[in-house]
Amino acid sequence: MKVILTEKVPALGSVGEIVNVSPGFGRNFLIPNRKAVIADAGSKKQAEHQKKALAKKVAEEKDAAMAIKKAVDGLVLTMIKKVGGNGNLFGTVTSTEVSKALMELGHDIEKRVISFVTPIKTLGEFEVHAKIFSGVIAEFKVKVEIDPKQAEELKAKQEAAERAAVKRKEAKAAALEAGETGEEAEATDGEATEAAADGEETEA
Repeated sequence: MKVILTEKVPALGSVGEIVNVSPGFGRNFLIPNRKAVIADAGSKKQAEHQKKALAKKVAEEKDAAMAIKKAVDGLVLTMIKKVGGNGNLFGTVTSTEVSKALMELGHDIEKRVISFVTPIKTLGEFEVHAKIFSGVIAEFKVKVEIDPKQAEELKAKQEAAERAAVKRKEAKAAALEAGETGEEAEATDGEATEAAADGEETEA
């Protein structure tokens, strides 16, 4: 059934919005608690009349939404995440996480109104939108940084790998040098042998 919300209902909508709900939820909760009125029981004209009657409430809700937008626009939320070997996050950043982070900063923005310009699956900065009210959209960013502990671990592994590479290079260089010295020694022995043979022929 369709109802017009007379109050903001979390996870459903704002004042003045026409939404679809189950008959049980509408008749047993929303309407008895004066949170909504039926929109599809009468004519369209009746629904429009209800919306006009709520104009003041709608204006108040919109003003509140504009205040939230002003506070959130341009905000950068920093989130700490662990990454896999390929540099991607373990899963994506969700609207629930973003909503929770905003709540912790005092901004009451439900997860249902949050949308991502692109899915957040890697480290970096990402554009996020929140449709707080009809025609009121806040724009902010989510900055994903690697977990400091994991960053230290990865740094230590990288440094160990670099040291191992240097040692391998030094060992290879030493082995090559040793091989060249051996060839030079063999060449010297060969020359000495030839000289000795020439001397014996002369004496004979």
